[in-house]
Amino acid sequence: MARLPDSRRWGGVTRWRARRSQSRSAASAESLPTARHVPYRGVIFDVDGTLVDSNEAHARAWAEAFERSGHAVPYERMRSLVGMGGDKLIPAASGLAADSPEGKAIADARRAIFAERYLPGIRPFPGARDLVQTLVSRGFKIAVASSAEEDELEPLLRIAGVHDLIERKTSGDDAKRSKPDPDIVAVALGRLRCASDEAVMIGDTPYDVHAANRAGVACVAFRCGGWNDEALSGAVAIYDGPWSLLSQLGPSPLASSR
Repeated sequence: MARLPDSRRWGGVTRWRARRSQSRSAASAESLPTARHVPYRGVIFDVDGTLVDSNEAHARAWAEAFERSGHAVPYERMRSLVGMGGDKLIPAASGLAADSPEGKAIADARRAIFAERYLPGIRPFPGARDLVQTLVSRGFKIAVASSAEEDELEPLLRIAGVHDLIERKTSGDDAKRSKPDPDIVAVALGRLRCASDEAVMIGDTPYDVHAANRAGVACVAFRCGGWNDEALSGAVAIYDGPWSLLSQLGPSPLASSR
């Protein structure tokens, strides 16, 4: 797994210095999309780190919850696991079973810490609403596939300014296994009534890319969640965030719908 680079802030938005591969030109900000003759019908969005700047907050909330339980998990380790649901993250971080009494207590503590300390400070990424609104206006069917639990998902969608644009919402409560397993993506496909080759997923972590690909869905990745291009390999295209995809929809995999 690629190491997360150091963070810095530009204009109030957390972005990360991505290590560029030697083959990537410094003048080229985006990865070239794979050639495709059949346009997509549906778009499946992740939310955390994709539409809202929340990955750092989730990592800190998890780290605090583990510390309260007597399990010291370094922030950097937690940051690398954000994007998984609790069913994957808890055992990966601590070796505890997520459904054990201690695992459940940690998950409950994380939920309370995030809601009380971090949720009020979450902000949308620039262009989040404009991107979703533009895709809706172009005829795309939109769904959400998030590892967040349902009671967290709605506030995050409101922060992103897209709660009124997205009717099909799939949370961690709707699937037995979270990302990188494909379950949540498969549920979202069903709600879109799209075949796997008729939809594209937009996410920000390797777990989004892997879940989409395992479901047979192409993935467009954003760097704004904190991952570099090496970690996001497997995506058909990579952009800095909603604002950059919106400004380059013409040559993107989402050039048109059908």
